[in-house]
Amino acid sequence: MAHELYFTRHGQTVWNVENKICGATDSPLTDLGRAQAAELGRAIAAGHLPIDRILCSPLSRAADTARAVAHGAGLPLTVEPRLIEQNFGRFEGTPRDGAEFAAAKGRFADDFGGGESMLRVAARIYALLDKLRQSPDTCLLVAHNGIARVVHSYFCSMTNQEYAAFGIGNCELRRYVFPE
Repeated sequence: MAHELYFTRHGQTVWNVENKICGATDSPLTDLGRAQAAELGRAIAAGHLPIDRILCSPLSRAADTARAVAHGAGLPLTVEPRLIEQNFGRFEGTPRDGAEFAAAKGRFADDFGGGESMLRVAARIYALLDKLRQSPDTCLLVAHNGIARVVHSYFCSMTNQEYAAFGIGNCELRRYVFPE
């Protein structure tokens, strides 16, 4: 049987609604975000997905989502510091669709003026995924859109432009299969 990994992004946040880059800055879940998380937990339980445990980012938007999912699905939860969102430096709190930010996302070694480069994020996430690949457990990772991008690139070949443009919706569930 194939060894799987599941990934979801946190529920909707205040800054998602305001179209701001959250990054390492915490932004609380909205009422809709809390409802999305609860619904995902129920859907995982109803779907009998083969998930053994949940690992989540320490930022409250992901941790609160993970707690609701864990409660609804009856799964154990562990905070995993490596799942914290990328620090976007000087772009934190700025519009997500800004032209300067879009250009900076194409420069993978750029630390965004004191943040964390995409290469450094990929190093920590790839190391975590390599470890999980060796584990017999099937995990659900609850994290962020920037982390979703790195996880997707671990499993799928992408151009730089595809990588920079990749994203998933709030509480969207993705399934990946580790290569043999």
